[in-house]
Amino acid sequence: MTGWRRWRRAACLALLLTCISATARGQQLPLIADASNYRVNITTGFTGTDVVYFGAKSGPGDIVVVVRGPNFNYSVRRKQRVAGIWINTDKVSFGDVPSFYAVASSSPLDELLPRNLRMQQGIGLDTFSLPTLGKERETDIDAFRAALLRIKQQAGLYESEVGKVKILSDWLFSTKVHFPANVPTGAYTVAVMLVRDHDVVGAQTVQLVVSKSGADATVFEMAHIQSAAYGLVAIVGALLAGWAAHLVFRMF
Repeated sequence: MTGWRRWRRAACLALLLTCISATARGQQLPLIADASNYRVNITTGFTGTDVVYFGAKSGPGDIVVVVRGPNFNYSVRRKQRVAGIWINTDKVSFGDVPSFYAVASSSPLDELLPRNLRMQQGIGLDTFSLPTLGKERETDIDAFRAALLRIKQQAGLYESEVGKVKILSDWLFSTKVHFPANVPTGAYTVAVMLVRDHDVVGAQTVQLVVSKSGADATVFEMAHIQSAAYGLVAIVGALLAGWAAHLVFRMF
């Protein structure tokens, strides 16, 4: 059954790619992109998943795919040894930091686009500016930026290596993006760009939603939306569990 489902999925993707390529060539569109899935559901036992992005381009050029998760604010703290104890002494806060980031390209990025254009488009970890929140007193903010990027990479939320975009028959393309088990929930933006002569000549955005589902989603929503009721239920549940344990011990 599993083999049949994989074969059917591959056949559907091939048929869709054929339709997309015909549309792109018929309407002279520079780029048409799509995804194998628009939603990632996080359930109990979720270990991560892959999403395939594919499409067709008209004419020559390379493809760059940039995946960005919802933005959050992050604080990076530095530990120092004071009187023989390691404590947090310095802190730098960054705003509008993507919670997830991945890039895939059909050719090396530094060969496709100049650095200033990659900085404008946010292509590549080496172009991240990571603005700070407020007036930071630290003089070595670059060290804190590097630490934040390193933490994200170690968590598997920032891809340290540029993924590979495969181009078939000079006009079909596809790439696979892995979303780990700890992927944050929220709305993701996937930008698919056509690069030609060191410039972006076409682009399309594909949306992706990562959300919790099942019992975990119910508990999560109740804890954040109805926090008072959630706290009350947790307290009552703890009291009942303690009372039941007391009765069991009295029986023995």
